[in-house]
Amino acid sequence: MHFAAPSYVERPEPPPSDIPIHEFLFSDGKYGRHPISSSLPPFTCGITGKAYSAEEVVQRVAHLAQALAAELRVGVNEGTEFDKVIGIFSLNAVDTLTTSWATHRLNGVSAPISPSYSAAELTRQLVAVKCKALFTCTPLAATAIDAAAAAGIPRERIYLIDIPEKACMGVSPPEDLRTLDQLIALGRKLAPLEGMQWDKDQGSKQTAYLCSSSGTSGLPKNVMISHRNVISNCIAFQSYERVYKPEVPEMSLGSLPLSHSYALIGTGHAGLLRGDGLVVLPGFDLLDVLGAIQTYKLSRLWLVPPMVVGLIRASVIANKFDLSSVKHATVGASNLTKDVWQQFSRLFPGCKLAQGYGLTEAAVIVSVQNPQDNLFGSCGYLLPTFEGRLVDEEMKDVGACGKAGELVLRSDSIMLGYLDNQEASSEAFTEDGWLRTGDLFELRKDASGNVHMFFVDRLKELIKVRGMQVSPTELETHLARHPAVADSIVVPIVNEATGELPIAFIVRTPDARNQDEKALKESIHAHFNAEMADYKRLGGGIEFVDALPKTAAGKTQRGTMKQKAKAVYEASRAKAAPVVIQTFEFDTDEEDDDDE
Repeated sequence: MHFAAPSYVERPEPPPSDIPIHEFLFSDGKYGRHPISSSLPPFTCGITGKAYSAEEVVQRVAHLAQALAAELRVGVNEGTEFDKVIGIFSLNAVDTLTTSWATHRLNGVSAPISPSYSAAELTRQLVAVKCKALFTCTPLAATAIDAAAAAGIPRERIYLIDIPEKACMGVSPPEDLRTLDQLIALGRKLAPLEGMQWDKDQGSKQTAYLCSSSGTSGLPKNVMISHRNVISNCIAFQSYERVYKPEVPEMSLGSLPLSHSYALIGTGHAGLLRGDGLVVLPGFDLLDVLGAIQTYKLSRLWLVPPMVVGLIRASVIANKFDLSSVKHATVGASNLTKDVWQQFSRLFPGCKLAQGYGLTEAAVIVSVQNPQDNLFGSCGYLLPTFEGRLVDEEMKDVGACGKAGELVLRSDSIMLGYLDNQEASSEAFTEDGWLRTGDLFELRKDASGNVHMFFVDRLKELIKVRGMQVSPTELETHLARHPAVADSIVVPIVNEATGELPIAFIVRTPDARNQDEKALKESIHAHFNAEMADYKRLGGGIEFVDALPKTAAGKTQRGTMKQKAKAVYEASRAKAAPVVIQTFEFDTDEEDDDDE
């Protein structure tokens, strides 16, 4: 069964494939772009208030590109984009995307990297993408310097992006590292770069971003996202939102990490087409978020479920702020419960909350709810540039609504493939060219006959912690290096604050079985924490087992262990449940007259 966006959503014109992303976003009067003269500043720092107009952003991109060309000694039209990969390992900043677009102006590739990475993880990523230069920020500089040295990147090619002093947490910047602003000052003195020599289909085949993803299974891979992929998603999202939103520029919250594809494309690119402004915060600090909403009259919030829960839990504090400007909130990464939905609606009574679904390989928003035409619990409708099917294990259509199947997709937003991994790239697509999401969905029709998408489960093995992807295979590989671990499996366990956490079930080596369990767990945690980002750590705990259930082919039965993790969670809840100590019976609802 093929399905698409509802008929009432206008199908946009095919996305252009002969221009880079930054030219598309700032082409005044073209491609449905809101007039630049009445657009809001694209990026505003939510702490300092520093902002640049659209015209200033265009100039900063040009000058930074001129400086980088001189620094790296590269020509705009020399070599391939993979000869000019520039990494960004930083907290959010008003110049994060300035850096990406300057890289694109060089015909290069921007590689956003999670600021949660350890030095070891960062090193592996820099080597994997063959990074030639690295932008970082003061609190992450020490990690960046160590990783860059290990990856063979000269220290003089590490640059600092300016972030608010508050976010530096008392850390002083290395005096020898040059800043992005210094590079821009240098670029102003240099001659303009030659034009980009693109053929009419260059944007469809040239990689713009390398974004990390675990795909449907296995170790992290680098997704090659083309210029046209991003442009297509921006156009599709704008076309979809026209149905229920006036085309009036609005201020949005930018606290999701711009290293993640959801924030990078969804918040960082899509809104610019309609003239929106993004209030950038280094991260999700509750008081900073509430203050930004009040100060900048934010109309739109981009969130993941743990952020929603955090706002609800702090409702006493939140109610001290003026939050009346918030009209729309888009939530990705996982579903909200009805209780959370209702509590959020009480905190933001004028806000229309919409859940969505996306994945890095589809660059990035696939579906979103229409607040005016919505079934609770759904992921909404496909964006108008997507076609979808639900298939069984043999890749045959499952047919009728109400029957679950794996979602496969076709769109101009679909990735080029995985960098240097042809096997994984081939496995990601069906024989007839549809992207396999690894996610199980079912379709349900409303009274009007429109088809809503409902997420059922993940066929793929990913764990989602605060909206971030965690690969169990990566964690299991690292566990195997501990001398006490004979076999292991990592699966998700429910956590109200983060959505999910990794929990490890470990078979000990014979020599380790007589060791003190508490001490051994501490040793394994220490081994793990030394090299893993905090969101990848075993926050769900460690459980020792005698053996792991295996299939006939020798593969661990992950589904069985997920059920065991669920039992661990239920047991912990039961242990934490209140206990009835004594009960009393009353004859009447009225208060006693006796004063004892």
